[in-house]
Amino acid sequence: MTDDRTGDQLLQMLNALANPHRLRILAALSERQSYVSELARELGIGRPLLHMHLQTLERAGLVVGRHEISEDGKALRFYEVAAFDERLTPERVTEATRTLSPDGEPTTKEKKP
Repeated sequence: MTDDRTGDQLLQMLNALANPHRLRILAALSERQSYVSELARELGIGRPLLHMHLQTLERAGLVVGRHEISEDGKALRFYEVAAFDERLTPERVTEATRTLSPDGEPTTKEKKP
């Protein structure tokens, strides 16, 4: 996704990036795709916490997940970085404010659980 995010989507993306765990996850996934258990070991965090952060990144459109079955029959959820190019400029911020929800909260579809 590029600079065509709505104001709500831009806020969701910036919120997702405002966490050191999620930045580390994005950095690791920018090098290669990975599945949850492998990524958790690599980053030294628990799978439940990692899964929560991956969901936030996925909702923000920064990562994409897909299921695969390994040769031994295990279901694995692989993640990779989604293509995005967001330029944050004063003009972009001004443009984004025109599409913010009236109450300043993301639309129902984008709200956190």
